[in-house]
Amino acid sequence: MGATRSAFAVRGFRLLWLAGLLSVAGDQLARVALSILVFQRTGSAALSAATYALSMLPALVSGALLSWLADRYPRRRVMVACDVIRALLVAVMAVPAVPLPLMAALLVLVQLAEAPFSAAQGAVLPELLGGRYEAGQAVHQVTTQLCLVLGFAAAAFVVTGVGARAALAIDAATFAASALLIRAGLGRHPPPADGEGEGEGEGGATWWRRIAGGAVAVSRDRTLGTLVWLGWLALFTVVPEGLAVPYAQQVGAGGEWIGVLLAAEPAGAVAGALLLRRFARPVRVRALGVLAVGTSAPLVAFWGRPTLGTALALLFVSGLCSAYQVTAGATFVQLSPPRLRGRTLGFARTGMIAGQGLGIVAGGLLAQLVGPAAAIAWAGTAGALVALAAAAAWARRSPDAVSAALPAEA
Repeated sequence: MGATRSAFAVRGFRLLWLAGLLSVAGDQLARVALSILVFQRTGSAALSAATYALSMLPALVSGALLSWLADRYPRRRVMVACDVIRALLVAVMAVPAVPLPLMAALLVLVQLAEAPFSAAQGAVLPELLGGRYEAGQAVHQVTTQLCLVLGFAAAAFVVTGVGARAALAIDAATFAASALLIRAGLGRHPPPADGEGEGEGEGGATWWRRIAGGAVAVSRDRTLGTLVWLGWLALFTVVPEGLAVPYAQQVGAGGEWIGVLLAAEPAGAVAGALLLRRFARPVRVRALGVLAVGTSAPLVAFWGRPTLGTALALLFVSGLCSAYQVTAGATFVQLSPPRLRGRTLGFARTGMIAGQGLGIVAGGLLAQLVGPAAAIAWAGTAGALVALAAAAAWARRSPDAVSAALPAEA
């Protein structure tokens, strides 16, 4: 715990962490508020669910097309601009007279601005934290997962109490507060080589080469490619999240257990992130492949149609092992070329979101054919097999040499 708390000794990290926490809390409010508002206006559960999905899908486009901004302009400026844009757009959404189609369009624009913000933030953190970087990532993982565990219930309570429009206004205020914190407390952080990217000596990179820079960098570096592979395994382990409702129905659990099923894996991830920090970094880096397999392996037990209590335990263990993503992500960022760091992060994050979306959709389709428990079991079996291949590839990357190449931990 002491090593994890060490990240808070860095003022810039404290500011970014608080700004991020404000934005996450505001986003939870906005997602719930919009779903409720759409349902109240239309009476359509399908449209309400589609609105919720719309709050995440634009990241598939913006992660690929806009992350290069974090490598082109001063990163503080990128983050502040994105926060100001989001604050203004959400403030317009809070106006009572705004029609639903316009709200949907504004929501897409809000989410498009998220990718360059995250890329700039992710590129700044290694510069701020140095050897404390993985500790900072562990803090981020723990707080994000706790927000997932607690956020929806709290958001529903707040929206019910103050109304959907007021909740949107609160979300706009959180973005404005985040912009003020970052502008006042963070240095300029210009990207290396003035952000010219990979086209030096040729008059600068073209727009297309800037966009593709992250994917090219990952494809040329086998270590980065393997780390991305390990990260994208989340497409298999996200399936139980998408099937929580039908699985609860299949085992005869009441609706109140759906939230518990959804919380089991994030709770395990919180515990795993704290537990892994007790081990030295070389141990954590060597364990990436084993833990990746361990994340999917518990889901194989769903072939036996476990009881609710057993299912919760299996999901908790899966989440516990999934904490390897903290070390994998931190290693990926620290090994990425500094002048391309925003784009490599954008590429990895876009693939993660796309994979999770594909996993949920495929799991839902499979559940229609074979039932929720069997669909989860198929996902676990496929995930474990792919994870075994990724683990073998990671072992060939000489994890001890990778660990030695990283900045010394503080």
